[in-house]
Amino acid sequence: MVKHAKPTESPDSEFRHDKGTNYYDPDIARTDPEYDDLGVICPSHTTERRLMAKIDLRVIPVLSILYLLAFLDRTNIANAAVYGLSTDLGLVSGTNQYNTALTIFFVPYILFEIPSNIFLKKLKPHIWLSGCMFVFGLVTICQGLVKGYSGLLATRFFLGLAETGMFPGSFYLIGMWYKRSEAQKRYSFFFSSTTLAGAFGGLLAAAIGNMNGVRGYLAWRWIFILEGVVTCVVAIVFFFLIPSFPEDAAWLSEDERAYVKARLQADQGRSAAERNISFKDVRTIFKDYKIFVGGFMYFGLIVPAYGYAFFAPGIIKTYGYSAIQTQLHSVPPWATAFGFAMIVAFFSDTLKHRFLFTLFPICVSITGFAILLSVHTNHNLEYAALFLVTSGTYGAMPVVVCWFTQNLGGHHRRAVGTAWQIGFGNIGGIIATYAFLSSDAPLYKTGYAICIGFVCLSAASCVTYFVSVWAQNRSRERAGRNLGLTEWEKTEKGDMSPDYRYQL
Repeated sequence: MVKHAKPTESPDSEFRHDKGTNYYDPDIARTDPEYDDLGVICPSHTTERRLMAKIDLRVIPVLSILYLLAFLDRTNIANAAVYGLSTDLGLVSGTNQYNTALTIFFVPYILFEIPSNIFLKKLKPHIWLSGCMFVFGLVTICQGLVKGYSGLLATRFFLGLAETGMFPGSFYLIGMWYKRSEAQKRYSFFFSSTTLAGAFGGLLAAAIGNMNGVRGYLAWRWIFILEGVVTCVVAIVFFFLIPSFPEDAAWLSEDERAYVKARLQADQGRSAAERNISFKDVRTIFKDYKIFVGGFMYFGLIVPAYGYAFFAPGIIKTYGYSAIQTQLHSVPPWATAFGFAMIVAFFSDTLKHRFLFTLFPICVSITGFAILLSVHTNHNLEYAALFLVTSGTYGAMPVVVCWFTQNLGGHHRRAVGTAWQIGFGNIGGIIATYAFLSSDAPLYKTGYAICIGFVCLSAASCVTYFVSVWAQNRSRERAGRNLGLTEWEKTEKGDMSPDYRYQL
């Protein structure tokens, strides 16, 4: 934050806040105004740093806990499998019924990503996200009460349906609060709740293992029941805590809301938050080829991400550990991945650059999978390779999503584009569920080879996206900004406006 003497402002200042408009008025009575790095004046009673800390405490922890519980309820089936889920439900060995149960989750999860973000905007985040959270918690409880394969399939399907809006909705919401240069740390902390879920899930599963036989339920059933109950309780509390969009945030004063909107407008252009998303918007957005490139960037990383999340306990068990020791050994790679992702995010935000911070973690992931593919007699080295796989994969994913999401200008392009990237990318989850078959144990060569291939696809897509946005920035600099478009037309175009510059 830099202090200056109050400049002389035009009555038609770009950030003027007249009644009934979405502009912020810098002509606030103050003797020593403070400007942020975009030249927007902060309200006199606070500073940018204090206001961002206030927003951080209200936005990031709530959404991170929400997604931690969503990912935990989604992947705890891997921990349950170690405790005999397949045997108890009579899943036939060699028929891939377990893999099919994993796959069916992704059918509704993929199909309803975009509709979910549209509902999020219509119904308000605290209603939609907390409601979905309560439903998937309830479904998780039911998953612990099923009697056979058909019941498992049904609960996994409805779990995918209820969870469909959690990730894209949260990413979309975070993106409407922060400038592009400051978003990566927030995105990575939020996204890294998946790694915390993996670590917490392993510890919890190890503890729940001691409840085997309590009230006639095996340990794997208690995993679903207890974690589902926690989710339902938290969902009720979160109805009152999940933040809304900046323009609707009652916990901010009017001048604070105006300032947040103004700094985002200066960074990303106007958002068109006041109007609903139409089918025409969706159709127009998909005319931009970068939307598809962004989908492949995420798609390539989803395969190894879910491959590890769903099968890590089974892989670790092949190293000769007992059931409880397997759960405990699944924790350190997840915890390390969290720390690595935050380091990557810190340097990415500090340098205000994304591209190289996607490629470096991807190379780390490829190294880990290469070790697993080629080494089969040294369990210590194989276990160490799991650290590289989780750190690289889960370190790159938040950067990929943040980079793409924050480069989408306006509510309508960001809502649809974010949901598309997450929805299309999660098709990779279907592939991941069949990458590690029981018949391939204990070497899992096919699974590791598939993961390397898809990580390389993500790397190639990142290079393509980088070249695309760099070329468009260069073209727009040459063309200039004054092309005769009205402010309304620029707002409708979002990041396709000639004034917009993509982050590299």
